[in-house]
Amino acid sequence: MATITLIEDMAIHLPKGIQHALNDSVRKHSRSVPKVALVVNIPAPYRVPAYNRIVIDGRIDLTVIFCAEREPDRHWDYEKIEFKSIVLRESYFIWYGRYIHNNFDVLKQLKAIDPAVVITAGFNPTHLYAFLYAWWHGRKHICWTDGILASERDFSLIHKWIRRFVFKRSAAFIGASDGSLELFRSYDLANDRLFKSHLCVDNERFRDARSQPKRFDLLFCGRLTQTKQPLFAIDVAERAAALLGRRLSLLFVGTGELELQLRERAVRAVGVDVGFRGLATQAELPGLYGSARIFLFPTLGDMWGVVANEACAAGLPVIATPFAGAVGEILQDGMNAFVRNSDVEAWAAAVQRLLTDEHLYEEFSRSSLRLVAGHNYDAAAAGVINASLASLA
Repeated sequence: MATITLIEDMAIHLPKGIQHALNDSVRKHSRSVPKVALVVNIPAPYRVPAYNRIVIDGRIDLTVIFCAEREPDRHWDYEKIEFKSIVLRESYFIWYGRYIHNNFDVLKQLKAIDPAVVITAGFNPTHLYAFLYAWWHGRKHICWTDGILASERDFSLIHKWIRRFVFKRSAAFIGASDGSLELFRSYDLANDRLFKSHLCVDNERFRDARSQPKRFDLLFCGRLTQTKQPLFAIDVAERAAALLGRRLSLLFVGTGELELQLRERAVRAVGVDVGFRGLATQAELPGLYGSARIFLFPTLGDMWGVVANEACAAGLPVIATPFAGAVGEILQDGMNAFVRNSDVEAWAAAVQRLLTDEHLYEEFSRSSLRLVAGHNYDAAAAGVINASLASLA
């Protein structure tokens, strides 16, 4: 769009006839760029940069509609928003710990934008209102999910019926991972309608931190909740220290409901020096990852796990459970990660191997950098652009 503005400014100095012809051409080109409205919950640090790159690309005219500025359990910061965006009047309720957005005013905003394509990234009431707007007005609809088969396996019949209803009336589908595309295929959707937009981080910024001194043997980064198993991380560190016959250091980055219990457990840990960093900004994260040798990711359930991107981009070997969408893509068992169930002995043995076998450590480190390289913001932006253009073809 900046190019169009420049051409219009130059046209002022041309003869009137040429001015009219050039301006007509500019207007025709402007109309050829389809308007796309994307409805998402809140701004996220791993998505905002991809939206910014869509603006730079210029093939679609993107407006992102946020249901809220933030959710109470998210303490994210993110880079400057350079795309058109709207924040709806905050309206949500909590259901089993999840924030369910119910912004009826999304319909008014969509009417004002008048998009050719509506993308919805979820199935909250707000997303369903946006889908119904697209369906009623004959606009193309694209469904976007980070979900995987495991995350939706226990959904009720009504949840699955709603998805089938929406999918049947959608022109294209965007998934965050191979697991997301597998989920779409389980609904008998054709491969040529499926597109991928990775969850990713600024790989180069993390890579730059790789050469700094390693002050910690182990790193845990994430919310300190039962699902993330931070207490298990201390058990692993304690057992690994016994196997190695030396003290180990473990750093926790993040906050959450288990923080007090975790601090009490840390005092009793044998052979382990435990540190707590608390919340970290996006600018601080590369240095924190760079200060550690191994990343522990003992989640009981993550549709993806952006912390895996951060660890791999910093060149860290990872020990993870099989319950994250990143496993099988950027986390490959025996290549850059040890993927194990939540067994203290198995995890401690993996820590011991990585800290005593320098050749293995370097091999895993190089593989982490290689596997994460293709998960970048340009590729994520391309997935959204290609899905939008394909839906109109």
